[in-house]
Amino acid sequence: MDNARQKPPQEAVAIRYDRDRENAPRVVAKGKGYVAEQLLAIARRHAVPVYQNQTVTQLLMAVELDREIPPELYQAVANVLAYVYRMDGRAAEKVKARR
Repeated sequence: MDNARQKPPQEAVAIRYDRDRENAPRVVAKGKGYVAEQLLAIARRHAVPVYQNQTVTQLLMAVELDREIPPELYQAVANVLAYVYRMDGRAAEKVKARR
């Protein structure tokens, strides 16, 4: 197989933010290839919304595990969190509609 045509391994980053305990979101898991696939599988299994943005992922991959994101990434991560909150709200509405 021609190496020039191979896709780079998939990357995934998991962040956590507890605004009552933390000053900023924290990188809690990250990986490439098989590890990334497993992170995404866990997210799907637990109905965690997945935000796909290669640029943001690459920036977050540079943050050490269990470290708060640096201030220069606040805006990018704010966009991610806004997406997640919207998706969580839509999921909650669907559950209410079923009752």
